[in-house]
Amino acid sequence: MEARNKTRISEFLLLGFSEEPEIQPLIFGLFLSMYLITVFGNLLIILAVSSDSHFHTPMYFFLSNLSFVDICFTSTTIPKMLWNIQAQNKAITYEGCIIQMYFFILFVCLDDFLLTVMAYDRFVAICHPLHYTVMMNSQLCGLLMLVSWVMSALNSLIQSLMVLQLSFCTDLEIPHFFCEINQMVRLACSDTFFNDMLFYFAAGMFAVLMGGGPFTGVLYSYSKIVSCIRGISSLQGKYKAFSTCASHLSFVSLFYCTMLGVYLSSAGTHSSRSSATASVMYTVVTPMLNPFIYSLRNKDIKRALKALFVKKCT
Repeated sequence: MEARNKTRISEFLLLGFSEEPEIQPLIFGLFLSMYLITVFGNLLIILAVSSDSHFHTPMYFFLSNLSFVDICFTSTTIPKMLWNIQAQNKAITYEGCIIQMYFFILFVCLDDFLLTVMAYDRFVAICHPLHYTVMMNSQLCGLLMLVSWVMSALNSLIQSLMVLQLSFCTDLEIPHFFCEINQMVRLACSDTFFNDMLFYFAAGMFAVLMGGGPFTGVLYSYSKIVSCIRGISSLQGKYKAFSTCASHLSFVSLFYCTMLGVYLSSAGTHSSRSSATASVMYTVVTPMLNPFIYSLRNKDIKRALKALFVKKCT
């Protein structure tokens, strides 16, 4: 502990996926393509929902918010990574790292809460169709969004403030493509007990927000949905009811399975590079697929987009 550097550090180094210079253009092109698809795809969903009054319903209100959050989610990490590759500079300032970590945690929690709210929306639509407009009124939708933002911001603020209490020595290389909280805790040279407590606190916050809260809400909503679908007598009615939540269920499965896989694998092994590669699934691929698996397969959305383009061209 005598080697501990108590002076304020100025920057970290984001090592990314590989240090081999010949594959950097490939990584740059791949992630630039995925980022552009994510931004434009989700922007199209927002434009389609906002331009057509038929989509001014709770389901599409939450969907447009999910698209907005997914754009912000990827924008906290990918542009900086692309800039570093282009500039051949792996540095990120200490302040920039803390800010990136704060917004990353904020938007990943928002994604989590929004998926839970959307599961509840599908539960009300399938199990209480006659009371849907009364139960899912505009005041409740606004309140659900406000609570999601407040809870996510508080969680992100608490974890960021905890990281600010850490001291770092000479090893400032983060084996990731963004400032991931667990990697930063492992770099710290503060008291070992404090580092361990912070690591378990971050893991506990993740477990509460992902498991004890929203994830449990998703499971409960879908258990009720399955029970309601089983009670429908006709096969056509069952298919129609299930089709209203199939896309959301696909997105939920992809989001939670990839995220839990990353955190469970990182807890079992200490291969940071493999953890960074696995993180791509929920930080980049899942937001990119959102417009395809949830919205662009929807005939109403496609019709609205077509009408929007025709209107712009005339």
